[in-house]
Amino acid sequence: MSMWSNYFVQQDEEGRVGVAGAGQPGGLGGVKAGRGQRRSHKMSDSLEGKIKLAFFLSIVGVTLSVLGMGTEFWVELAPPKSLGGNGTTCQVAHHGLWKGCVRTLWVADIHPDRSSCGPAELPGDSNCTYFKFFTSGENAVIFKKTTNKNLNLTAAVLALLSLTMMAMGSICIAMSLSKGVPFFLKPASFCFILSGVLVLLSVLVFHQSVLALLSSDHQVPLHHELSWSVACVGPAGAILVVGGVLFALLTLPFSPWEKCLPHKNSAT
Repeated sequence: MSMWSNYFVQQDEEGRVGVAGAGQPGGLGGVKAGRGQRRSHKMSDSLEGKIKLAFFLSIVGVTLSVLGMGTEFWVELAPPKSLGGNGTTCQVAHHGLWKGCVRTLWVADIHPDRSSCGPAELPGDSNCTYFKFFTSGENAVIFKKTTNKNLNLTAAVLALLSLTMMAMGSICIAMSLSKGVPFFLKPASFCFILSGVLVLLSVLVFHQSVLALLSSDHQVPLHHELSWSVACVGPAGAILVVGGVLFALLTLPFSPWEKCLPHKNSAT
């Protein structure tokens, strides 16, 4: 009886060892498969390089936006040179989203063929102040013309919202590159596209505010022109939209280039 019991015990131990031995490769395979699945979610070097290129393009748009929004050369308002009265100096105004400046120029420095005062880049004395509608809610008066604070405030708010979306998109791309996962590309794409649209809307609303300023009083004729700050902000909005579209294309499971232009096989 003890012989048969020893036999069954030995068979049972060998069976357990066999099961454990058979399960060990499977267990290691499962661990390896799990690691492989984790690695499959990691981005490749090629994808990481494309993300960095698209991010560099977006950073260019962010830099131009910050440069344009932080300066007060969005528009120049130039009255006739004879408005000064003394014949030796004249005044030109220029303003942006946050503050406006009145610059006194020498008439001798102005081109003889130019009938209005300016441009504002000429040497002279400047007097710059922040707009009061950000603090006390009062409109600004420039050459007897009154600003439309609702339009100016709308343009400023759109600009601030666009800067917020740029910051959020940049954070998403930084997390995507640091973690090595493409999960954050979709929210980054949304943020950059929306920021570009908001930048362009800010320029459009600002232009409407300039037209409202000019139409507030027709006693003083003013020559107006959009200046270099808008030349920075306008292309920046387009660059941000393009950067957001590139991020959206990188999230696709296939290559759009290969999808639109499939490779021809050698037989054809």
